[in-house]
Amino acid sequence: MLVLSRKKDEKIIIGDNITIMVVDIQGDKVRLGIDAPREVTVHREEVYQAIQKKQHEPEHANS
Repeated sequence: MLVLSRKKDEKIIIGDNITIMVVDIQGDKVRLGIDAPREVTVHREEVYQAIQKKQHEPEHANS
């Protein structure tokens, strides 16, 4: 894992087409802005895990 320090309004560039910017810092919360192509999905971890769980549920479990 790469660990970087950034201040407000500083950016991280991933590859040629993904930019992450520190938009705001308040206490222990950091707001990030993510600029990525439409074909790249971006989710908070808990949302991603819920999607994965739903996709792996057996079909008959919903009946």
